[in-house]
Amino acid sequence: MIGIVQVRDFEWLLALAEHGHVTDAAAALGTSQPTLSRALARIEAELGVRVFERVPTGVVTTADGELVLESARELVADHDRLRARLANRLDPDTGVVRLAFLDSMATTLLPQLLRGFHEAAPGIKVVLSQEPAHDIRRDLDRGAAELGLTMTGPEDGYARLSVQVERLVVVVPPTHRLARRKRVDLAELSDEEMVMIPPGFGHRALVDELFAEAGVTPRVSFESADLATIEGLVAAGLGLGIVPEVFAGVSGTVGVGLTTPGARRTISLVWRTDRPLAPPAQRFLDHVRDQVSGPGDPLG
Repeated sequence: MIGIVQVRDFEWLLALAEHGHVTDAAAALGTSQPTLSRALARIEAELGVRVFERVPTGVVTTADGELVLESARELVADHDRLRARLANRLDPDTGVVRLAFLDSMATTLLPQLLRGFHEAAPGIKVVLSQEPAHDIRRDLDRGAAELGLTMTGPEDGYARLSVQVERLVVVVPPTHRLARRKRVDLAELSDEEMVMIPPGFGHRALVDELFAEAGVTPRVSFESADLATIEGLVAAGLGLGIVPEVFAGVSGTVGVGLTTPGARRTISLVWRTDRPLAPPAQRFLDHVRDQVSGPGDPLG
């Protein structure tokens, strides 16, 4: 078995074609003649053709070799372009950060973080993916995203930085019987129709848990994966909703506090711990960490 053909072998092949002599090509490449000859033998064995014929003045390309050299030029050029693109993406000043985030962050926390980061690192491009928590985890696992802005608890294989704690409120139409209340117990909502996030989403799991602790089975009238849409449906009189306080009042609803101590959600920046972050992603993480009010303490 001769060995595995490498991109370097094709680079050397092109050098040999350019110089037309093994000795001259080896000297130009800074390698030995036997090493260069072995690289040529690997390619010829892999492809089953002779690339060069030896002549008294050195080597000449065969007809099959011309085809090999044509493809070798394309392969080496593609490899060089790939390396250049990767180097650009990984550059800590001009590279790319791939960030997945919850839909509900689109008009609240995310713009705040991006504004500060763009001011600190204007040359870095942030590629955004807006998706639910389970898709964020999938993209982090397969490497399609490096960082995720999501609701999450401690999980094996992940690190997390708490960024913001959001108080949850029940949003009601302005004419609702609870609209003038400062706080309300979830048990008082047992007879109310609720507009909820569909099952399978992190926010729905959190709200379901809060209702279960209060001994209430919510009566669901409508479901929407978008918290802003939920607030709008509540404003239209189609039920009540439990959303982060920042969404209350957007469409004329009233946000009423909840007596439940756990009525809040923590938004974290999460990343995999089994692979190093690329320099641009690490720079984004460091920037967000600097924006957090204290070590491990969330904003807001």
